[in-house]
Parts: sequence; C-alpha cells; structure tokens
Amino acid sequence: MNNLYLTDVAIDTWVQGGPAKMEDLLGSVVLIEVFQVNCPGCFLYALPNAIQLHEKYRDRGLVIIGLATAFEDYDKNTLENLQLLIKSGEVIGETFKALNQRGLLVDQSRLPWTFPFAVGMDRIAPDNEPVTEDRVLAYARQLLAQFDQFREDQQQTIKNQIRAFFEQKIMKAETFERFSLQGTPSAILFDRKGVLQDVSFGQAAHKQSAIEQLLVQT
Repeated sequence: MNNLYLTDVAIDTWVQGGPAKMEDLLGSVVLIEVFQVNCPGCFLYALPNAIQLHEKYRDRGLVIIGLATAFEDYDKNTLENLQLLIKSGEVIGETFKALNQRGLLVDQSRLPWTFPFAVGMDRIAPDNEPVTEDRVLAYARQLLAQFDQFREDQQQTIKNQIRAFFEQKIMKAETFERFSLQGTPSAILFDRKGVLQDVSFGQAAHKQSAIEQLLVQT
C-alpha cells in the first residue's frame, strides 16, 4: 500500500478550488473522497460525511478533496455533469431519483448543500486494451487474494463477470485504477508526508479514527 503517494492522484480538471499541484498539500493529512456523479450512495452518505469531517478537522490540518471519477455510466459520469453539479447543485440520473424519492432536494432538482472543499475530475481516457484471458485473470487475482483457492466453477463465474465488465469498459479512470478502487464511494487517505495510509470502499466506520491518528502525528 505504501508504494503509492499523494502525487500519484491524477486530476484532469479542477472544477472548484484545488492546489496548483498535489505537492502543495504536503504537511496536511489529505483525504481524497472519490465519487461518481451518478452514484446515489455517494450523495446520501459519503459526501455528507466528508463535509462533516471537513468542518470538524480542517483547523487541525485535514484537507479534503472531492474527486469525481467514471468507471461505468460514462454518458452520465462526465466532466460536464460535474461542472453542472458544482455550479448549480443540480444532480442527475440515479442520484436524482434516489434523493428526490427521499425528499432531499431543493426545488426538486438541487442539493441542499454545497461542496466546501476543492473538487476535481479524475483523468479519464479511452480504454483500448484487449480483453484477454491474462488480463481477466490478473484482475481477478488483484481483487480477490484467495482467487486461486476457489473451485474451478467459482473461478469461471468470477472470470465471466470480469470479462463482461471489461467488455463494457470503454474508458479508464487513472486514479481509480492506480489505487485499485472497488467502486464508489471510496476514500484514499494520506499522511502529512503524502504517503498512502488507507483505502476504503463504501461506508468505512474506521475513517474518522484513522484521520484522528494521522492528525496527531508529526
């Protein structure tokens, strides 16, 4: 894990705020909150939690960056929709449906809160790599440390699912893939020296305690 650093985070476009370069954040504990615009769970749980963490720890040396990415729904998880979100608070797709059903939107389309920290877009590029057996197998072993111990039929089921994922994967998100993220929401946490300390997926109960531990370190 510690072979990755803050400088390995790839920002294609800053949509709100942001440092000139990631090295400018050295000296702070940095939390990269990774989300997709078309990700209901990101807006229901992870991003509101990130805002709470920002308000609680910013004066103690925590810097949070919201990083929008795209590993699916490429027509919705776009820079344009991220820019719309930051400019007007307007949400789209499944995010809109989920928040609207819960009565959590203002004027039936906008978030009732704004991002109090910098927000950028992951570096997205076409994925032209062929879907080979070696690529599928390598990805399976990357995701599942015990993959080779599964029964042959279980391995085949997993490989079929991965192959289907790769065949629809027309784009690649640099930060998402570099840090081997499993989905969104995810969080990437660095210490004051810019060294990777934790990667979590979903609602990570340990995130706050991990931040507190890093903040007291010099």
